Amino acid sequence: MDTKPVSDEAHSAFAQPTGVLAQPAAADEDSQTTSEFTVPEGVPEPSGTETAEAAASGGSAFSTPRTYRAKSAPPAFTPPSGMPLVRLTEEAPWQDRMRTMLRMSVTERPAPEAAQRHEDDAGPAVPRVLDLTLRIGELLLAGGEGAEDVEAAMFAVCRSYGLDRCEPTVTFTLLSISHQPSLVEDPVTASRTVRRRGTDYTRLAAVFRLVDDISDPGHEVSLEEAYRRLAEIRRNRHPYPGWVLTAASGVLAGSASVLVGGDLLVFVAAAVGAMLGDRLAWLCAGRGLPEFYQFIVAATPPAAIGVALTLAHAEVRASAVITGGLFALLPGRALVAGVQDGLTGFYITAAARLLEVTYFFVGIVTGVLLILYFGVRFGAELNPDAALLVIERPVWQIAASMMLTLAFAVLLQQERSTVLAVTLNGGVAWVVYGAMHYAGGISPVASTAVAAGLVGLFGQLLSRYRYASALPYVTAAIGPLLPGSATYFGLLGIAQNELDAGLVSLTKAAALAIAIAIGVNLGSEVSRLFLRVPGAGARRAAKRTRGF
Repeated sequence: MDTKPVSDEAHSAFAQPTGVLAQPAAADEDSQTTSEFTVPEGVPEPSGTETAEAAASGGSAFSTPRTYRAKSAPPAFTPPSGMPLVRLTEEAPWQDRMRTMLRMSVTERPAPEAAQRHEDDAGPAVPRVLDLTLRIGELLLAGGEGAEDVEAAMFAVCRSYGLDRCEPTVTFTLLSISHQPSLVEDPVTASRTVRRRGTDYTRLAAVFRLVDDISDPGHEVSLEEAYRRLAEIRRNRHPYPGWVLTAASGVLAGSASVLVGGDLLVFVAAAVGAMLGDRLAWLCAGRGLPEFYQFIVAATPPAAIGVALTLAHAEVRASAVITGGLFALLPGRALVAGVQDGLTGFYITAAARLLEVTYFFVGIVTGVLLILYFGVRFGAELNPDAALLVIERPVWQIAASMMLTLAFAVLLQQERSTVLAVTLNGGVAWVVYGAMHYAGGISPVASTAVAAGLVGLFGQLLSRYRYASALPYVTAAIGPLLPGSATYFGLLGIAQNELDAGLVSLTKAAALAIAIAIGVNLGSEVSRLFLRVPGAGARRAAKRTRGF
């Protein structure tokens, strides 16, 4: 009898193999449930003593899980001081609320309460929200805003449109933001590069108003409306024409020359030199030259006019003419922003900004030193001892400081509504400096730091009162405190081969500049004593480590 071999395909994977006894089927297989805590067959049930020992040693895979008891509670992860209570009051400015949450870990942040509704209740369009956030951050960073404030604004926009788990990152020329929808989904990351940077505080104030409206629950700003307003902000022209800016640079230099002891002739000479330098710098910018060479060219005319008046034996203080021209060029805005970023923990951005300030300063030094060197060669009698001749004219100096601040505000393209406040702030800063240094005999570095601290304090209070940026109220007000005179006499000493005296004077100028920057930042921090800042009675530090 022939038998055909049975193919493997004829067997089923679920067929009972030959020689294996079939197990009796349960009455209702589908209703049976299993548990990972069920003791397998063949394993004896643990006794009560064994269960207690297993529980004391951390439990067993086969023992019934223990219930929570207060006396045998598991180790807690709460710190001994307790978890900080964060009160995000609506009365507090959005800048402080966003900073408070940025300085918290992601797990401690409260859930976002979207201030803006979305179409069809389908949730936010994540790519569009991130793109809008980056565009807003780009305008703020390009306008000179500090890295911490840019991150706060970006975080406010994301949370207002309902995006949780967002992490903005700001460096000198790069912005990025990452959003993770949930713990099991991939994060979405977008970035944007800042190609051009300029100074327009009117545009900066408009962007702050947009962020304030977006983060306000009582304001409904859709994504389309936010994009439209952002496009209008980009298209808006500067509030002051070019000839007004050139005239403002001349008024700034002339006021600075009066501040250091000049008269009417010195005022005119310094103003003419600064306006010539401004026009030459604009010409170089139109030809595409880097800013370093623009500063060299802009520093040349005031120094040349001062040297020419000395060679003509005119009865003027050439030092005041050159010092006035330096006041119009010193990068006080970038210096304050760089030191502020360093003090708040943004070291990469701070290093880049301070390096930029160094390049600008080297450009100014090169331009002035070039003229002073040839002036000394041609017999110009420039007197370094003129730095010791202090002419105290309180009324004229206060008026000159306020005029200098006004011109500086115009150069920064500030809104007309903020010009009066910042002008008064600059006058108060010079009154405090003069009272401490001239009347009180206190060192200029300490006097400058205190005056700059008051500028930062008043600037922060005014900005919080108007829910705006503090830069329009601070930057122009520090103009009278800039170390233009110390810079000039340091360069003059180097040009006359008196390196020791020149380096001492330049070191003094650097100390004054750092005192201004630290004073402004410290005044901003002191202002929080007068404001309702969300938090558990204290503001969290920017860094949680101590450097080790």
